[in-house]
Amino acid sequence: MCGRFAMDDETNDLIEAFVLDGNDFRDWTPSYSIAPTDVIPIIRERHDRATGEVRRTVEPARWDFHPSFLRDSKRPQFNARIETIATNGLWKGAFASSRCIVPMRGYYEWTGKPGDKQPHFLHGDGLLAAAGIATARKVDDEWQVSAAIITRAAKDASGEVHDRMPAFLLPDWDAPWLSSAKLDEAGRLELVEQLGAVSDQVATTIRSYEVDRRVNNSRTVDPSDATLIEPLEA
Repeated sequence: MCGRFAMDDETNDLIEAFVLDGNDFRDWTPSYSIAPTDVIPIIRERHDRATGEVRRTVEPARWDFHPSFLRDSKRPQFNARIETIATNGLWKGAFASSRCIVPMRGYYEWTGKPGDKQPHFLHGDGLLAAAGIATARKVDDEWQVSAAIITRAAKDASGEVHDRMPAFLLPDWDAPWLSSAKLDEAGRLELVEQLGAVSDQVATTIRSYEVDRRVNNSRTVDPSDATLIEPLEA
């Protein structure tokens, strides 16, 4: 699974990295400890029916997927399994036409027994693009966007730490992933297969190292502390 991650790029860095048309998240500040229900930056493409233009922007989303038809729940929906993303009623609508990218520097996983957990930071060679889905609903007369990260069976170095990992995209695969053209069932199943193959390639580049246990408690840790992702001294 992916229950905590770090994203240290500024908004302007994201605009440059993903060739965005604009910025709808001016309040974003880098965080080294992002937890479920936090507000995160996502990359989305949206089609403007009035002008016919397709705009790619960075915007805020609550990391707790909550479509309008879902009743309030105490359990946040922040990860969606690739095995059911195209067929499960909770996810398939957003997967068909509202996919997004969740940029991250890396993510945390833990090993060990309860009460004695050792955190690990898993990362690549640069900014990672996790596959995600987004939805929107009205909250107090305002639209609230929320998102989930798609996860898959872990492999390579990720599999040595945990049995699940985010499904990451290759740098040149953002165009088909972000397309807002609605997919039918056959199209959804084909995209799942392609995502599996693409994320297989990225998985080979993921590496991990142990980090300080200060990150274990998301309530007390300082999310602006860049040393959270530094490797433990030998």
